[in-house]
Amino acid sequence: MNEEKKIAGLYIRVSTEDQAREGFSLPEQEKRLRAMCEYKNYEIYKVYKDAGISAKTGNKRPTFEELLQDVKDKKCNTIVVLKLDRLTRSVFDWEKIIRFLEENVAYLDCANDDINTTNANGKMVSRILTSVSQNEIERTSERTKIGLAGAIKEGHIPHKAPFGYKRVDKILVPDEGSKDEIIRIFNLYHEGNSYQTISNLYNKEKVLGKTNWKDSTILKIIENEVYKGDFVHGKRTNNSTYYENVVEPLISKELWEECQVQKKRNSRNYKRDKDYLFLQKLKCPKCQRILGGNATRKKNGNVYYYYQCHDCKITIREKDIEKEFDNFIEDIQEYDAVVNQTLLPMIQTKLENPKEKLIKELKEQQQKQERIRKAYINGSFTIKEYDEEKEIVDKTISSIENKIRNCEVCNELKFTPEDILIKRDIDYINKIVYPKEYEENIYMWEDYTRKEKADLIMRYVDTVELEYYADNKVRIGEVNFRESICIPCNDLYDAGYLDKKDYAILGSVGTKLRFSEYLPIEKVSEIVFTLRQFYNVGYFEATYYYDDKVMFFNDYQNRDIVRIFPIEDYKKMDKIDRIQLGVIYIGNNEKCLLDDKEEVFTTIPERTNCRVYELDEETKMKKLESIEKAKQLREKILNRDDKVSQEQRKLLV
Repeated sequence: MNEEKKIAGLYIRVSTEDQAREGFSLPEQEKRLRAMCEYKNYEIYKVYKDAGISAKTGNKRPTFEELLQDVKDKKCNTIVVLKLDRLTRSVFDWEKIIRFLEENVAYLDCANDDINTTNANGKMVSRILTSVSQNEIERTSERTKIGLAGAIKEGHIPHKAPFGYKRVDKILVPDEGSKDEIIRIFNLYHEGNSYQTISNLYNKEKVLGKTNWKDSTILKIIENEVYKGDFVHGKRTNNSTYYENVVEPLISKELWEECQVQKKRNSRNYKRDKDYLFLQKLKCPKCQRILGGNATRKKNGNVYYYYQCHDCKITIREKDIEKEFDNFIEDIQEYDAVVNQTLLPMIQTKLENPKEKLIKELKEQQQKQERIRKAYINGSFTIKEYDEEKEIVDKTISSIENKIRNCEVCNELKFTPEDILIKRDIDYINKIVYPKEYEENIYMWEDYTRKEKADLIMRYVDTVELEYYADNKVRIGEVNFRESICIPCNDLYDAGYLDKKDYAILGSVGTKLRFSEYLPIEKVSEIVFTLRQFYNVGYFEATYYYDDKVMFFNDYQNRDIVRIFPIEDYKKMDKIDRIQLGVIYIGNNEKCLLDDKEEVFTTIPERTNCRVYELDEETKMKKLESIEKAKQLREKILNRDDKVSQEQRKLLV
């Protein structure tokens, strides 16, 4: 680069407070700077624009950072601005800019300020001008704080009205439609109910028409000082200000303080008892209260965990409960490992397809952003209020934009319900054919650390109801899973992304069978052919009779059933008396068709395209005759005809 030639980077910036001032618009600044460069024979490399960004310390200016990088890279050697305050209003930041210019043999030229950074006098003048700008900002900030404090003391809280309140003439007042629910939350928590318990209760009752109450929502309510009439401004900063008695309280200060003590106690208990597997989950079999935890350490170093009801004087060993809990663990693990940790985030995004809704929300937030800007220009907002409101909207816009990008990525994914179910089929067959290898390849419950076990139960289980049986021994009566898990699980099942397990009787043997949603016959063929890359699976059909509540298999011969699903779209039927089912099965002695059977535990199946051929008329007639014979046999079995053989009875499920 020719050092004698001035190659200019034109930096123009407009802040929100500049927009009402004549001569500071971006086009006007650019026009004036281009004229100056032409007069001084500067070569213009590029124009750098930062719109709506203040020059205060800490504000990010991406375009200004780009300009500095281009100076470092010797693409330009002169920064041209209208006024010094376009660069910064901070003395600290200006010293950094001076050092930067010296280190990179670069220059600064201001159209309105006679600034020369190449000598001591010029630097002194620039420092004086920057000090004046900084002083102006600090005085404005002081005036804003005084005005804001006065507004807050009058009940004008500068944030969105929290649950239980509404705004009337900019003042927070109790909302008659929701305040009682807030009071109820504090009372429930004070009585010993957890955030989780309260959120589950509110979702069940659809309080205020909402079904998305979360633990975090309850926590924020419990922690909010506004409900006792106080307000903390700048709560998340180092310079927070506490205002007492600025709004009408919904609860007493005593109740609020007692809830904070309860929160701290719960927090200490959680940290102390983090290794308890069933913390706050077990109900006393006598009084139904939540059991507390206890632990003893023996001389050999082993720790033994217990759960106690102090009212009923009951003590239960954790290992006994864990042994009983084995019946429920498998389903939780499968859901967690196969769906929740890998596929669920992607699936839900595709399933809900929220892109259009998000785009609408984005437009609304952008309109809100413009309204806030106009409100500031018109004097309805102080600069402090403007900055706070703008920050909230900017964060919301950024979050929505990220979600839209994620939607676009997810829409490109090729996962379908069949893909996921096929993977589940392979895992299920592996468990049947190679049980030992399956346990070696799958992270079993026994392999979990205590923390992993506790975290899994904490995520999925709401409460565990206990009951007595012989010799005062305790067993699990019912496990209540969290609604936040059950609802999405049911939604995914309805959409075809999940299977469910249910008990059925095969002959005289009770077993769990996997059921999934409706699949058209062409999809079934594709799935069967895909599975045959790994195992020699078979397929036959069955009929479910609604009146008798039984499944009748046309071709059942003591096979291991992989999955059962409707091959008729029963949701579109006007009247349902029976449904045709498809059954995928595998023989007892089947082995993996891959050369290396270990691959079957790690390979994700690639779907095979196959053609489905129509049956000829003769074959169709034979099939109908077979179905009719099966129907007659079923009627004999249901009528308990003694002449029916035992083998024939096995056809009934």
